[in-house]
Amino acid sequence: MHTISNNPLKVEETHQLEAVIKDKVALITGGVKRIGAAIARQLHKEGMKLALHYRHSDTAAHALQAELNNQRPESVLLLQADLGNLAKLNSMVWQTIEHYGQLDVLVNNASSFYPTPIGIVSEKEWEDLLDTNLKVPFFLSQAAVPHLAKTQGCIINIVDIHAERPLKKHPVYSTSKAGLVMLTKALALELGQKKIRVNAIAPGAILWPANTHDEVSQQRIISAVALKRHGEPQDIAKTLLFLVRDAGYMTGQIISVDGGRTLNQ
Repeated sequence: MHTISNNPLKVEETHQLEAVIKDKVALITGGVKRIGAAIARQLHKEGMKLALHYRHSDTAAHALQAELNNQRPESVLLLQADLGNLAKLNSMVWQTIEHYGQLDVLVNNASSFYPTPIGIVSEKEWEDLLDTNLKVPFFLSQAAVPHLAKTQGCIINIVDIHAERPLKKHPVYSTSKAGLVMLTKALALELGQKKIRVNAIAPGAILWPANTHDEVSQQRIISAVALKRHGEPQDIAKTLLFLVRDAGYMTGQIISVDGGRTLNQ
């Protein structure tokens, strides 16, 4: 059954949007679980081809690849890598180019998160959080720039509302995400002449980190959210789709997807 629109301009606009994103290629770090998997499914649904990075989640990675390739054969490439090895970053980009011939979107989603109460923070914890949350996005973006320039592509960083309002007992994590916010703006300024857009999404309460919040803590957090509920990974995925497909004149912007949590001063 086909639906016929009475507005030919609207039909033409829809077809143009589909053409903009169909068959484009996205590289997503941490792309096989939680928010990363939601982003992968959303972009794949819109016709994009994916290169999905993972570190240890082998079972989840192959399950997601099988799921999406079953919908559209040969549309998902898996990239296993420890992002702490900078040589792997260049390799991931080259594997993507060799497999698909192009790169249109880089999503820096992989992140480390754990408490570091002041007074007992180790140098190893500092380096781990700053490396994963800031150093890796910079050097992976740098490796991707020549290829994104060819397609006038975009970079999207997943930051955090705590980049602006630090999370108690997480000073190193909050600092790393604040750095990623500045990196987003700095790269947008540097790469604008190459027609590469760089934006970021700052999630609020979307998924509870494993073993970090009991029910009382969760309710306390939700009480500070204007909408009085937590969000869903799909909220982040849909916002990212907007930035990829519809936000052609936006760069250097940080979009908070937090249900109004940052309104509570």
